[in-house]
Amino acid sequence: MIGKDKIAEDFQAIQRHICDALEQADGKGKFVKDSWKREEGGGGMTNILMDGNIIAKGGVAFSAVHGPTPDKILQKLQLDKADFFATGVSIVIHPDSPMMPIIHMNIRYFEMSNGEYWFGGGIDLTPHYIDPQDAKYFHQALKDLCDRFHPSYYTKFKQWADDYFFIRHRQETRGIGGIFFDRLKADSDMPFDKLFEFVKEVGYLFPKIYTYLMNKNAALPYGTQEKVWQAIRRGRYVEFNLVWDAGTKFGLDTNGRTESILMSMPPQAQWEYNHVPAEKSKEAFTQNHLKKDLNWLTFEA
Repeated sequence: MIGKDKIAEDFQAIQRHICDALEQADGKGKFVKDSWKREEGGGGMTNILMDGNIIAKGGVAFSAVHGPTPDKILQKLQLDKADFFATGVSIVIHPDSPMMPIIHMNIRYFEMSNGEYWFGGGIDLTPHYIDPQDAKYFHQALKDLCDRFHPSYYTKFKQWADDYFFIRHRQETRGIGGIFFDRLKADSDMPFDKLFEFVKEVGYLFPKIYTYLMNKNAALPYGTQEKVWQAIRRGRYVEFNLVWDAGTKFGLDTNGRTESILMSMPPQAQWEYNHVPAEKSKEAFTQNHLKKDLNWLTFEA
């Protein structure tokens, strides 16, 4: 079986590949590298791009941490006491233009000294303005990837994303979903090597998807109304990440590096009391389609 050092090495290569692709597509912004160490064991590299041509704030973080598993994690995940190792790549991109979507991607591997292990990850898209054609492109790319590995993956992981990226106190989805998976283990249909390959391919698909959307949408015109709506939609993103996101909670519970954990926050966000979009507006169209179980592959406005 592939060892944890090889997994971490391949994840680091994915981080480098993604940063190179995003810098090239942005045309101006450069990632600043911030290397850090975790007192209890391990560390990582958090790469941040600010004030690019297209990307207002983007983070591409790699980590490989280890040590005694905190009791909070043992209790929450119902695990036996043992040391842990966790490595992954986590990305959030906040664009300058409200016509571009926010995007998140994460791939991760977790193992314990008692033999327990699993993979997790996914990609989801949070448009400020939902474009059905972009939604179809995004979900088709994910389905094509999933279908290469297992016929049930897309349907199962899309439903998982719909359920996971759901702002329960708002009764709305964070965006148009994507795929999400967790605690995946090898079995007779999916040996360890093939499962690891699937997880890596999710990582390599990310820059293909986002650079396509950058090239297509970054130059679309917008005005003050769109920027105000973008700030409100960013506020919803903040609410999900601080209230519901398991990755944020895991990082804080394992005494992770706060700056790296909270890199997902947008540069600016806004909350308006009881904001209701104007009827039949493009903002209302987006608000009305923040729902689970929409089939974006066949959706017609």
